[in-house]
Order: sequence, then C-alpha cells, then structure tokens
Amino acid sequence: MSDIKTAGASSIEKDNLVTEIEIPIAIKVSKPIAVLQSFSIKKIFTALFFVLLAVSISFIVPSNEIAWVIAVLLLTIYLFAFEIVRIDIAAIAVMVFLGLTTALAPYMGLQQGLVDPQLLFNGFSSNAVISIIAVMIIGAGLDKTGLMGSVAQAILKVGGTREQRIIPIISSTVAFISSFMQNVGAAALFIPVVSRISARANLPLSRLLMPMGFCAILGGTMTMIGSSPLILLNDLMISSNLTLPAEQQMSLWGLFAVTPIGICLVLVGILYFVLMGRFVLPKVAPQELESSSPMAYFKETYGLDYGLIEVLVPSDSDLVGSSLEQLESPNGVRVIAAQFTNGSVRIGPGGLDREVGIDANTVLGVMGTPVQLSAFCNQYQLTLRPEMDSFADALSAQKAGIAEIVVPPSSKLIGKSAIDLRLRNSTGMSLMGLHRAGETIQAGENVREIPLQAGDTLICHTTWDALSRLESDRNYVVVNKDYPIEELRPHKVGWALTFFTVAIGLVLFSEVRLSIALLTGALGMVLTNVLSIDEAYKAVSWKTVFLLASLIPLGMAVESSGTAAWIAHNSLHLLQGVPIWGLQLAVALLATFFSLVMSNVGATVLLVPLAVNIAIGAGGNPAVFALIVALATSNAFLIPTHQVNALIMGPGGYKVSDFVRAGGLMSLLFLAVLIPMINWLY
Repeated sequence: MSDIKTAGASSIEKDNLVTEIEIPIAIKVSKPIAVLQSFSIKKIFTALFFVLLAVSISFIVPSNEIAWVIAVLLLTIYLFAFEIVRIDIAAIAVMVFLGLTTALAPYMGLQQGLVDPQLLFNGFSSNAVISIIAVMIIGAGLDKTGLMGSVAQAILKVGGTREQRIIPIISSTVAFISSFMQNVGAAALFIPVVSRISARANLPLSRLLMPMGFCAILGGTMTMIGSSPLILLNDLMISSNLTLPAEQQMSLWGLFAVTPIGICLVLVGILYFVLMGRFVLPKVAPQELESSSPMAYFKETYGLDYGLIEVLVPSDSDLVGSSLEQLESPNGVRVIAAQFTNGSVRIGPGGLDREVGIDANTVLGVMGTPVQLSAFCNQYQLTLRPEMDSFADALSAQKAGIAEIVVPPSSKLIGKSAIDLRLRNSTGMSLMGLHRAGETIQAGENVREIPLQAGDTLICHTTWDALSRLESDRNYVVVNKDYPIEELRPHKVGWALTFFTVAIGLVLFSEVRLSIALLTGALGMVLTNVLSIDEAYKAVSWKTVFLLASLIPLGMAVESSGTAAWIAHNSLHLLQGVPIWGLQLAVALLATFFSLVMSNVGATVLLVPLAVNIAIGAGGNPAVFALIVALATSNAFLIPTHQVNALIMGPGGYKVSDFVRAGGLMSLLFLAVLIPMINWLY
C-alpha cells in the first residue's frame, strides 16, 4: 500500500514539476532572447554612429595620423562602453592593432605606424604598472600577518556593520593615506581590509570598494605630493617661467596649498556615497544572497532554521548567576560565544564550558530557531542588539559557521553523548542537530544527551580554525571542505612592518624611483618568508596589469601624433570671449577628458603650457590655470582607465556601466567643487 502511495505521489509531483518548470523556462528563454536582440540592435546602431563620427572627423583633421588615432580612440570607447569583450581583452586588442599599424601603414596612408614597435610593450615595464604589482604584494604580505584583519576589526568595532557608517571610515582613512603616498598604493593596501569587512559585515564587496577607490583618487588632491601631476606641476611651472617676462612669472605652490580644496573634494565624495550610494552602487539581488547563504543549505537538507543573535544580559535579568547548562537545555538554544565585563571573549576550544557562569553585562552570542530566540530574550529581559557588535569579527562568515561532521565506525565517540564528551569545550563545536536514519534531532530535543552511533551526522557551529584541526582527528570525518581557512603568519609581523616602512620611507624621503622603492618592500617580504614567491604571484591582479599596460600605447599615440594638441587647441579656440571662470571650466574639462584616454602625467605635461598661455591672453592668473590642470587630471571616475579604477574593477566585479553610473555624477560634483573653491582661495 505504501508503495502505491509513494508511486502515486511521485507521479503527481512529476506532473506538477513539469507544469511549474515549463512555463518559467519559456519566460526565461524568450525574455533574454528579446533583451539580447534589443541589445544587439542597439550595439549595431551605436557602432554605425561611431563609424560615421570617425569618418566625419577624418575630413577636418590636419593629418591621416590624427584621423586614425581618433578612430582607434572611438573604437576603444565603444568597446569599453558596451563591453563587447572583457575590458582587459579589449585593451589588449587595441594595443595589438596599434602594433600592426607598422605593417599596415602603406595601406592606411601613413608613413609609419601609430606607435613605434620598440615602444609598444613599454607599458609592462612602466613605473606605474611595476609599482602596482609591488604594492599588491606588499598588501598581501601585511594581510598574511593578520595586520589587515586587525585594521578591519577596528573599523567594524567603530562603524558596526552598517554601510552608511563603514563607508565614511574606510574612505576618509584611505583618502588621508593617499594624500602622502600614491593613491593606487593606498587603494591596493586597503583592498584586503575592505574584503574582510565585506565578509564579516555581510555587505557586498561591490558596495564598499568603489567608494574606497574614488576617495583614494580624491585624497591625492590634498597635498602637492599626493599625485604625480601635482608632484610634476612646480617643475612645469619653472619651465614655463623661462619664457615669461618677469612680471608674469609664477610663484611655486607649497606642500599644503591645495589642502582646503582636497579636503572639500574628499568630504563631497564621502557624502555622495553615503547619500546616493543606494542608487549608484551595484546591488546584489536578494536571491543571490540567499543562495550563497550556508544556512539555506542546512535548512533545505536537514530542516534546520537557525539564527544567530547578540544579546546583553542586564543587571536585573534572571539570567545573572546562571550557568550555561541551566540556560541552554530548558530554552533549546546554544551559546556560541561570550564576552565578559573584563573584555575577554570566549569562543572555540577551551572557551566555553557548560559550567561557565553568567554575570551582569555579559554579552552572549546565541543560536537557535527564531521562536526559541524570541522566547529566550523575552523570558530573561535580555537586550537584543540589532546587529553583531562584540562578535562581528569572531563570528563572521570568514571565521565561523555551520559544519557537517560524520562519526566513522572506528570512532571512539560511539556510545558517548555530547555532554559526556564536553564537545563544545574540548573541540569548539556547539551541537545544533544530529541526523540519523533520515531524521534530524534538533537543539531543544535533548540532542546533546543522545549517545552517538556510527554514521551519525553532527550539525555543529564552530570556528573554521577549530574545524581545520578536527580534520586530523580520526574520530571525526569533516564533510564540508570548502570552508574559508587561511594560514596567518603573525610571527612575521615584524618583518612585514619593517619592509613596509622601508618602502614608504624610500618613497617619501629619497629620490629613488617609486617602482624601485616599492619593489624593495615586496622583495623583502618574499626573502623573509612573509610570503612565498607563489603567494606573491597570486597576489597580483594580472587583469589589472594587462589592462593598464595595454592602454599606455594608446596614450602614446594620442600624444605623439598631435591628436591631443589638436583637440586642445581647437576646443579652446572656440572659447574666445568666454569669462575667466568659463575658461577655467573648459581647461578642467579638457584635463578630465585627456586623463581618461591617456596618462594623467601626459595630460598635465600637454595642457599646463597651453593653460598658462590661455590665462595670460585672457588676463587670468597662469599659476591658478596650471593648478586647475593638475587637479582636474584626478577627475577620472567615468571609465576604469585610471590606475585605481582598474585595480578595483576585478575584485569588485564591476562593469564599465557601473563606473559610468557612479562616476558620471561624481565627475560633475568634482568640477562643481573645484572651480568655485579655487577662485575663492586664489
């Protein structure tokens, strides 16, 4: 009879399954096809527009070289905007095409290629790219010692787990560091910190990395050594002074001349993401978060619906003076962690025994079903904290979670209960459920008193460190192998700090080239075994390296062909008769544009002499116009061609459209602050 019932149920379920799946599949297939067709048509029409634009421009430019460079520039913008291929592949394709123009020159109407083949791959050995590689290794070394984890923990302690509180702390810290060292270095050092905060606060990394990266760029405007263009500016002004009469010569800028402007830009950037972040930052769909939750698996597999809360035991609570044993069994909950009034936190092996007493103002991390937890808090007048505070780090998904452990036939645990074994105190595992013969016994059903049998599956909350040690114990078989576990080397913290200090010292107080200074620190960490050489290679984001190195030849072509000078001269020629502030805005817009398609140093070298001449002709202050150029080259948020944007693109999983959405308004705010502030001050 039972067989007939089972077969009937299966048949009904099968019919329902077909009905439920067939309709959604039809929707899911037809909708993407329609969207794909729509996108394809849009891309085709946009491509035709870009082609027509390139052809139109070719009739008004003074040379074939400029016409071809503008065509390649438009192609790059098109590939980046629509992500026809991955952005790093697009950059490599552009670099390869520029190299092939040497062979294709006769067919393109050129006397020579757009880029000298001997210089085509110079980007891979450039100061900027080598510096990025070195600083990634230094950051990984500091992270390996646990330093970055400590920084993340300190930020979580101050900011909690709310996005609106964490973003200002991270962003202001990175901006301050960026004001005294290269912004890409500051951003690279903080990527491990932000990654840990993301995991421990359960916030998408994409919502934290972009504010951090943008504020690292903005922080470079706070001092005259904060970015390469500002470092270079005084030298360019000295060169310009050689051709100017004595009465028009410019005074050089002091170290903190730009600090008020930089501080305003950083504050605006932070406020922008705090107020507008919910609208402009990439969002993770709820179903993605749910599917990535380990508790979803245990709920589906074992029917366990557990939650984890943090509570404070007030002095008038009936819980004061009780032991863990007295509060857990009657209420069906498990205490995972405890913080006592002296500040000590107990978790893991040897941390919590069932006889541990509860004092007033003790903080507890408690796990149970929603009903059990609610009843527990109400019965003992406990103060429920809205989010993890004391245990934000210790009980984060990167450090602790639910594990499946099977009891093998040869185990010495057979015949003993969790209480007999003092399982939590001896191994750090808090038994939440026991699965046997198709049934799951949960906490609150005296699960800890049941003698264990061979084949039992224990569902426990544990720290990942404790679980990794359990893998070598033959009395247990650990089922889940994909939990996050890392080998920290806190004993190497001295060496890591030493070589980090050496690298920063060389950057700030010597004439050693930036890449050499940072490679000194990176090499020191490898030689002292803070990192192995294989770990150093893995620390490098090669996508970022190829993206930046492949775009450098395009910047060379824009500059050497005369394209940049032609665009600049013609743009400013149209602005005759415009007031001083209008000319300043035009100069800032040009600097912004060129910083997106060529190096910010190249844009500064090109535009500073031009801006000085414009200022003199219009009766403006040439030093101020030169400063606008150097500052506006940091207004590079629209596409991921800036070193910092390229650096965070991979870890954050960003698309070009994400930068366009968030960076578009940020670019306008940058100009809205820069021009009024510089006129108010100077």
